[in-house]
This record gives sequence, structure tokens and C-alpha cells, in this order.
Amino acid sequence: MDALRKTSEFIYSVSCTTRPARAGEVDGEDYRFLSEAEFNACAKAGEFLEHATVHGHHYGTLLKPIVEHLMNGRDVLIDIDTQGAATIRSSKDKFIRDALADVFIMPPDVEELRRRLTKRGTETAEQIETRLTAAIREMESWPQYRYTVISRTTEEDLQKFRHIMNAERYLSRRLIQK
Repeated sequence: MDALRKTSEFIYSVSCTTRPARAGEVDGEDYRFLSEAEFNACAKAGEFLEHATVHGHHYGTLLKPIVEHLMNGRDVLIDIDTQGAATIRSSKDKFIRDALADVFIMPPDVEELRRRLTKRGTETAEQIETRLTAAIREMESWPQYRYTVISRTTEEDLQKFRHIMNAERYLSRRLIQK
């Protein structure tokens, strides 16, 4: 995700969350950090494309900027969990469903995922175990996605993702919308 965010190929959607910022995270760049009350007000007002509770905190994607960018022909990169992806896939809005190119990024195995989480150094051992348990459950949902990339190296993952997005840009339904 970090490598894709650095390119001009996509607009990166900054998610909202109620979790506290980690060291080095910038409000409005990494996440929009909201209070519980602010988050709940946005949810109640229908401002989220999707929202869910993950690891005890609320996360959500604001709808308005997504639609604006898509209407202007820009691809929007959204980093969400399986709950959020399922919500978008089942959207009543045909425009949203048609714009979706959902890609499941799956680690080659659980031990590699453990190694990557540990290497980040952002979570305690207990938090890593919680994330691993959730990831194992989420990995069962990969067949629901249009695409699945088995993660190897950052360079290989980027190449695969770009191939997917390049193919998506030539779908007849997307060319008709332009």
C-alpha cells in the first residue's frame, strides 16, 4: 500500500478510525482520527461507503470523496478489511458496484504473516496474535474477491496489482462510462 500511495496512478482513500494514532502517523494522511461521537455521527448521517468495528476500534470510508474521484475518472485505492469489502460488494448503488475491482492480498502462509507483523514493530505480541487469528479467519473469504494476489515481494505484488488495474481500465463498461 505504501508503494502504491507514492504513485499518481491512484487516489488513496484516507480511512476514518477511532483508534489512537501510532507513532509517526499523521491525521488526514494515514487516517482521519475521530472520536467515538464524531464517528457515530458520520455513520448515522450515512456518510460512510462502508464501516466496521475491527480489533475493538471503528473504521470507515467516507463516501463523498470516493464518488467524486470516480466521477472524475480517477481510480481510488481503498485499504479495507473483508467486512468492508463485503459491504461494498453488496452496495445497492450500481455505480459503486461497477467501479469495484476488489483484490485480496494474501500472505503465502501464516508464518510469513507473523514475520511481517513482527517486523513492523507497531504491535505487542498479544496484538499480533489477535491480528493473526483475525487474518486466518479473513483468509477464508478470498474466493469472494474478483482477484487474489499471493503476496511475495513488494515489487512482485505491485506488478501483479498494476496488471489487474490495467485490465480493469479496459473493461467495456468502464469505457462506456467515460
